[in-house]
Amino acid sequence: MANHASAQKRIRQTIAKTRVNNERRSKVKTVVKKLSDAIAKKDKKLSVEAFRNAESAIMSGVSKGIFKKETAARKVSRLSKLLKKSFS
Repeated sequence: MANHASAQKRIRQTIAKTRVNNERRSKVKTVVKKLSDAIAKKDKKLSVEAFRNAESAIMSGVSKGIFKKETAARKVSRLSKLLKKSFS
């Protein structure tokens, strides 16, 4: 356990940031799951809207530092490919 005040503060900050990052990752997983559900229902309008929300959440994750830019681009690309494949 940390003995210095600064080290104890750093532990508290790490715990808080970890909690926030986990919430953000969970939000991304939720919107991706909603997109998958919309595609499964074969509802194109709902799917396109869900894709926009998913893309926005993923790119927001990039700006917040929970995803790397290339990782986010790959995720969005795969979701886009899935959407196009389902409604072509």
